[in-house]
Amino acid sequence: MPEGDAVYRTAARLRAALDGRVLTRSDFRVPRHATADLTGRAVLTTLSRGKHLLTRVEGGLTVHTHLRMDGSWRIVAPGARVPPGDQVRLILANAECTAVGRKLGMVDLVRTGDEERVVGHLGPDLLGPDWDLDEAVRRLRAAPGRTIGEALLDQRNLAGIGTIYRAETLFLRGVWPWRRVGEVADLDGLVTLAQRLLAANKEYAGTVTTGDRRPSNATWVYGRAGRPCRRCGTRISRGEMGAQPQERLILWCAGCQPR
Repeated sequence: MPEGDAVYRTAARLRAALDGRVLTRSDFRVPRHATADLTGRAVLTTLSRGKHLLTRVEGGLTVHTHLRMDGSWRIVAPGARVPPGDQVRLILANAECTAVGRKLGMVDLVRTGDEERVVGHLGPDLLGPDWDLDEAVRRLRAAPGRTIGEALLDQRNLAGIGTIYRAETLFLRGVWPWRRVGEVADLDGLVTLAQRLLAANKEYAGTVTTGDRRPSNATWVYGRAGRPCRRCGTRISRGEMGAQPQERLILWCAGCQPR
């Protein structure tokens, strides 16, 4: 699933293509909003909120989308061929660009004043202008018996972390993923590091946590299951965390992240 930095970049692409321009086409290909028509309205802006996207248009309306696992937004030229079938869920076009939303996991149309209905449950956004470390840590500490690996992935605590940044943050802090939140000595430092990692990558395609942008050297543990740890040589472990069917991939180094 695209993480907060990737969604941040997607919002920037949508702003470049749509902001300030009048829509000449809006095509909602989801039953709930199949009759909605935003043609003739100017797009005001698109914002990212964790892993969610909010595209605001004239008339006090907001298009809310979420990429989930397979979704994407592509910017193509006007009149470009749109893939057939049910993969395209939403098209927003103006005289200069066409934004095509493919395999979007969520598509909603809400009043801008009611955006909290779709994103109000989220914790502080790691890449948001109103990032609040104290509030994020407070939410994590509210469940001290929960594993830190599960707590970090809960978007109600802090918004934007996915499996990549979870694994990399815990490795860099030397924290075993199954350690309880209440047993993490420096929760502020761990969360601060997660925010710094996302912020360092928000302007670039790809995820780099090692400082080396070569694809084979970009991460410490993610994507390296069974390979030797870059620090201690222990083979990187791979498993799953969370209750079914919500379990998610986790990678860690047993040498650098002891139980």
